[in-house]
Amino acid sequence: MAINTRRIKNILFGEPFPTRAEIHERLDKVRALAIFASDPISSNAYATEAIMSVLILLGAGALRMTLFIGLAVMALVLLVVFSYTQTILHYPKGGGAYIVTKDNLGTLPSLFAAAALMIDYVLTVSVSVSAGVRAITSAIPSLFPHSVALALLAILLLTWINLRGVRESGTVFALPTYAFVVGVLAIVILGLVRITGIFGAAPPVLPQHTFEVAQSTGQITQFLYIWLILRAFAAGCTALTGIEAISDGVAAFKPPESKNAATTMIAMGIIAMSLFLGITFVATHIGLVPIEHESILSQMARAVTGNMPGGGFISGWVQLFTMLILVLAANTGFQDFPRVGSFLAADGFMPRWVQNRGDRLVYNSGIIMLAFLAAIIVVIFRANEIHMLPLYALGVMLGFTLSQISMVKLFNKIMKLKPGETAQTTVTTIHHEAHAKWKRLLPGFGSIVTGVVLVILIATKFMEGAWIVVVAIPLLVQLFRSIRKHYDMVAEGLSVRNFDSSQMRQYADVVIVPMADIHRGSLRALAYARQFSDNVRAISIITSPEQKERLQRRWDRFKDVTGDCELILIDYDYRDILTPLVNYIGDVTNKEFPGKLITVIVPEFIPGSFWASLLHNQTANILRIRLRGYEDVAVVDVPYHIRKHKSEPPTATQPTNEN
Repeated sequence: MAINTRRIKNILFGEPFPTRAEIHERLDKVRALAIFASDPISSNAYATEAIMSVLILLGAGALRMTLFIGLAVMALVLLVVFSYTQTILHYPKGGGAYIVTKDNLGTLPSLFAAAALMIDYVLTVSVSVSAGVRAITSAIPSLFPHSVALALLAILLLTWINLRGVRESGTVFALPTYAFVVGVLAIVILGLVRITGIFGAAPPVLPQHTFEVAQSTGQITQFLYIWLILRAFAAGCTALTGIEAISDGVAAFKPPESKNAATTMIAMGIIAMSLFLGITFVATHIGLVPIEHESILSQMARAVTGNMPGGGFISGWVQLFTMLILVLAANTGFQDFPRVGSFLAADGFMPRWVQNRGDRLVYNSGIIMLAFLAAIIVVIFRANEIHMLPLYALGVMLGFTLSQISMVKLFNKIMKLKPGETAQTTVTTIHHEAHAKWKRLLPGFGSIVTGVVLVILIATKFMEGAWIVVVAIPLLVQLFRSIRKHYDMVAEGLSVRNFDSSQMRQYADVVIVPMADIHRGSLRALAYARQFSDNVRAISIITSPEQKERLQRRWDRFKDVTGDCELILIDYDYRDILTPLVNYIGDVTNKEFPGKLITVIVPEFIPGSFWASLLHNQTANILRIRLRGYEDVAVVDVPYHIRKHKSEPPTATQPTNEN
């Protein structure tokens, strides 16, 4: 029974969308926030804990500094958010760091931005999925041995959801994202109420820990103290991952795209940092200490809901949607990796097919490529997100720095314009802005800060694994340039700039038809070949006397079809019948008709189903592949479809050999 692949595909991924439906598949701000902000919002599940896990090395008393470091991280996040808001408004077609850097700093810096972001998107998927699996296995320890399998299953599920379309995936991700926000916000508010004691609320259940301030014992201790503070800040910078996602995906918003994207960007920053600051404040005032078997967010939920009516439900709510959003946070990578890939492909730095969209108007190739790369990372690191974290955030910080430097340069161009005057850059249109000088200060200061943070991240995480990203980024840039070099070479080879028709190769007046037997398929190919030339050669490789006698007899039988075609039988004493066939075609090309184009017509019968095709040799396919090495050989397929019910009688009463 034939497989209806189109029907199966429609069941799995939905009915195809016409191109004109693209505008209807765009996202409103509610869905867009769920899709693009899931990563920065979900980072609240571990960003505070990441800071505390470093500070605890200085002693429990050092945990007091968590709030101050958290405030520094929050300030950095908001700085980047508002800087990217300017990018969105000036580059309404999207593209983020890659496009703005290409437009203002040139191709090479833009490739570094793209490489850094794409590596970070792969790590976003790997880390988010692994963190979600860790949350699940913490709740159900018996699943821990299956962590890798669960992570791969989660990647497969996310791939499937995203292949169904942007709008549909936004609907799926909206509930967990907003449920997580509501749950954590409720925990933060309850924590503040119980800490302050307003409304007569009892204090949290967990007792305050005794703080022990680490004492400095000399210059080395002081250096290590500062070093660990910097490491704690670098760890907290995981809260910045995914912020640039909206600037990459402006084109996915409903009109007016840039305005809706900018509004969503600001909303994301406010929501993410409100939760981050709230968790950090409550956790430090309760006196929580990071422990291996339970996250800070989980401890906080238990503490502030203890001895409360319905407290178990609220705590369970937070735990459940923390698990879900940690997995679904990987969707930020699924949204932006394919988009950045499509921009690169349009510029010739990635394979052209990466910019092609599938039936559901999404970049299928980019989604599948991302899933494949993330799965490899998960397998290599055994789904352990702690081991992946040192690789995390480097790429996005490099992207931030380059993007903001680019915006400074853009504002320099804007400042040169007179009132009412506009100018066209390579990507966007700019116009005079009255306060461009002051607007320039934000990305200018932001680029300095993110540049310093990038150096801190490299310095503090280099030996922990960050060196992999430091090495991988320039290697990926070199790959981009190699791909572009290939496309440039192809374009030069196909160029008709200095084309002279006399340079065209002449066609040889010969057609070669390779065949293993005389049957309906080969007879049809011979009849087709005779329409091209009077010099038709039917070639067959003979491996036994019986085969030779039988083929000659059948050839004579169908003289009305073969006509004056020449039958060439090549005796061969080995099993690899393609070698003498290809050698013969090569001799005809290089010796008989040098510099001329010859035609090879390949007869091939097509079974009625995919499964039936597995029962037959693939000689015709292999022959086509081997003939690709010849510059002056044109291959033409003549298919003959096999049907269950044929009115014509068979041409033979015994099985025939196959091409």
